[in-house]
Amino acid sequence: MPKFEPILLANIGKPDSHTLKVYEAGGGYRALKRVLAEMKPVDLIEMVKSTNLRGRGGAGFPTGLKWSFLPKDHPGPIYMCINADESEPGTFNNRILMEFDPHQVIEGIILSCYATRAQTAYLYLRCEYPTSHQRLQAAIDECYAAGYLGKNICGSEFSVDLYMHRGAAAYICGEETGLIESLEGKRAWPRIKPPFPAVEGLFHKPTVVNNIETVACVTQIAARGVEWFKSIGVPSDPKNPRDPGSYGPKLYCLSGHVNNPGCYEAPLGITCRQLIEEYGGGVWKGRKGKAAIPGGISMGLLTEAEFDTPLDFAGPGKAGCLGLGTAAVVVLDETVSIVDFLHNSCRFFAHESCGQCTPCREGTAWSLTMLNRIKAGKGRLVDLDLLLEIGDSIGIMPGTTICGLADGAAWPIKNAIRKFRGEFEEYIKRTNPDGYQSTEAARALPVLAGH
Repeated sequence: MPKFEPILLANIGKPDSHTLKVYEAGGGYRALKRVLAEMKPVDLIEMVKSTNLRGRGGAGFPTGLKWSFLPKDHPGPIYMCINADESEPGTFNNRILMEFDPHQVIEGIILSCYATRAQTAYLYLRCEYPTSHQRLQAAIDECYAAGYLGKNICGSEFSVDLYMHRGAAAYICGEETGLIESLEGKRAWPRIKPPFPAVEGLFHKPTVVNNIETVACVTQIAARGVEWFKSIGVPSDPKNPRDPGSYGPKLYCLSGHVNNPGCYEAPLGITCRQLIEEYGGGVWKGRKGKAAIPGGISMGLLTEAEFDTPLDFAGPGKAGCLGLGTAAVVVLDETVSIVDFLHNSCRFFAHESCGQCTPCREGTAWSLTMLNRIKAGKGRLVDLDLLLEIGDSIGIMPGTTICGLADGAAWPIKNAIRKFRGEFEEYIKRTNPDGYQSTEAARALPVLAGH
């Protein structure tokens, strides 16, 4: 693989990289000044559309297309919401940008506001990121003092204010309408769509919700151009008119059982095996890989035989996963119990379900109940089929829930059992030799204090 020079992470490692002085010394805010002087908002939208930049927050929806959905003749206000909740397990790429290069993020926010005609932006940050909050607020203060935020930015007619909002670190707030509800001071229950946020979002006004890494890419697109961005990654499939491709650089989080965990920048389309071996230094302790989560636990599992799957927006889906997600790769070595993995996954989603939709609320709870029973040595083979029935019956894709949390909860169940069924059956037979063939209704285990 040719050596790739990091762009989004170019400032990481420089002394005081989080300060305005260092950012400007490296060319920071030059793109903003040029865009304000030479381009109209619609020109910047078309520029981003032509790159086919896809949102880096998980869904991968084309960013410029999302911007273009805003009403053309709306008198305003129009709001920009930046999703910095980063609640997907294994994900920390946004934190790296916010703590070590906050001005790259803020420049992207200002550019995105200019394109969408938003004069107010809210940055929604999880409360568990205190350093990110301190660095971002200091950077925002520097921008106001330097004239990059506030009235008549850089001497132009454009004005924008940026406010920080700290959330309580609920997974559901990563869903854009759940985030909007939380910003409005309400319980973060995702909204039924339509209307979509572009038509009626924050405070019932047109709203765009973008991810931290997405707006960092906007900064680099404005600075380097369309051709640069489209020279990286995987082109669109000419046989599939609905495929916008997987262009640009991507921040991959690598953790779990590898020698060198960390946040790495690489072109979209690098394989899972390349990421593990060339960036992560291979599986730790000389062991073999057993499985890997390709983009946060909501995406499901790749088996070791599927490690050559490209980590772009299309690759994981072809291997039976939900998608690329946040590109948070967690490696499991050969000693890991997939039963334990699924138990932890179900426990997480049962805790994080907002409870609004019955299939998600009950499905995640009953999945955990069954895994608790299996772990307690009272599992039955029929439980595996019941778990698969739950996994196949909850979520947006079967059309039973408002948001995608249930899909994220279902995919680990479906992947773990279908790809590692033999391990589950062996575990159930070994831990419940007298009752594993039972098909009678089973009692739920009592809930223990602290669980």
